[in-house]
Amino acid sequence: MKKITTIILLISMITINSLPAISETVQPKQFKSMVSKNKKTSDDYKFAYININWWDNFNDDLLNSYIQKAVLNNYDLKMATINVEEYYQQTRAQFANELPSATAGFGPSLLKMPGMTKTQAGFGLPMIVQYEADIFLKNRNKTQSVKKLYEGSKMDERAAYITIASAVGTSYFNIVKLDKIISLQEDIVKSRQNIYDLMVLRNKEGLTSTADTIKANKALVQGQTDLIELKKQREQLLHQFCVLVGESPENAGNIERNSLDSLNYQLAIPQQIPSEIIVNRPDYVKAELMVEKAGIDVKVAKKEFLPSINIIGGGLFNAGDLGSLFTTKNMLLGVAGGLMAPLFQGGSLKANLRLKKATYERVLQNYYKTNLTAIQEVNDALVASRLDKEKMLQTEKQYELEKADYKYNEQKYNQGTISKLDLIQYQENLLTIEKLVAQQKIECMTDAISLYKASGSKPYDYLN
Repeated sequence: MKKITTIILLISMITINSLPAISETVQPKQFKSMVSKNKKTSDDYKFAYININWWDNFNDDLLNSYIQKAVLNNYDLKMATINVEEYYQQTRAQFANELPSATAGFGPSLLKMPGMTKTQAGFGLPMIVQYEADIFLKNRNKTQSVKKLYEGSKMDERAAYITIASAVGTSYFNIVKLDKIISLQEDIVKSRQNIYDLMVLRNKEGLTSTADTIKANKALVQGQTDLIELKKQREQLLHQFCVLVGESPENAGNIERNSLDSLNYQLAIPQQIPSEIIVNRPDYVKAELMVEKAGIDVKVAKKEFLPSINIIGGGLFNAGDLGSLFTTKNMLLGVAGGLMAPLFQGGSLKANLRLKKATYERVLQNYYKTNLTAIQEVNDALVASRLDKEKMLQTEKQYELEKADYKYNEQKYNQGTISKLDLIQYQENLLTIEKLVAQQKIECMTDAISLYKASGSKPYDYLN
């Protein structure tokens, strides 16, 4: 009777998943090291991502503080870090398939057989261990494939940090540029207001035509409109900047920055950069990882044609009372194994293999494209840095000539050989050239940031 009760309990425990089960897996040494590597105890790795020391080249402590603030508070970066954690846990979940799984449960029972007058109580403790013998390393390959995704997510995280740091730097300098240009535009508006006022007086005296007066008024209105547009751009850029550093746009008025004239940017522009610099780019590294992953997926698809070997072990402690539950006479143990091979899958295995091969070819082509695009972006940034600096130097020469011309005309005005109206017009020409100098100075700084981003945050490391 005990044997009958034992068999009934064992079958019910296996086929009906109604008892609480505890799954246990053992982490080998290599996986424990993986866990320790994934846990970051500080934010130093984030600042290493963006090469924080590179930003010292701009000699702007406020900019450095905003970069650091963005690294710690930007929400896109927080999501990128969480995304890495998600892929890491997927890797752990896949790795669990390489290990044995064990479940255990506990359940009481009441049994009354035909011909019996009493109901017999019983207690069962079933345990089941399952393991797929990975002799062809199929599960190992699957784990390696998922791990490539995890490693790729870390490259996405690094790319996100470089992108946000670049965006903070570019936005900061554009705000500084707008501060300067708005100040100059306000001076231009004042000049045009003076010109218009003088034209009105001269028109009343019959010295200037009404058409010229209207033209001066149109120039004044256009200058005022341009000033409003510049202020709008600055406000919007300040709002965007607040979001980048993790602040509310309501704090846009509290964003401190240095003036354009106080910036001291001395970073030299290299004449050339070796193509090997692209290996620092996270998108290049990720593309390489995805090629490796696609190759592993092809191996897995081939191994799906091979048989799988499963081993299952079961044990049951069964007794009429708890006190004798763990005795050897109340113990039932069993081990079984099986080999399962695919015979007919409707062509799905062949289709899956062809799919993985096609995916590999596509990923490989994307790798080649990423390689060429990276070289192009580095070269574009390098050319822009060099030529924009040459253009700025020429504009500065033009500004110096315009300033000398203005001083010469100022002397002529003091001597009474030209009118005040002419002098104000020369002054506006000088302010217009100064706006160009401001724009091109900032262009040179943002070009440096573009080169920084294109080379994976390390544009000048090869010189060291």
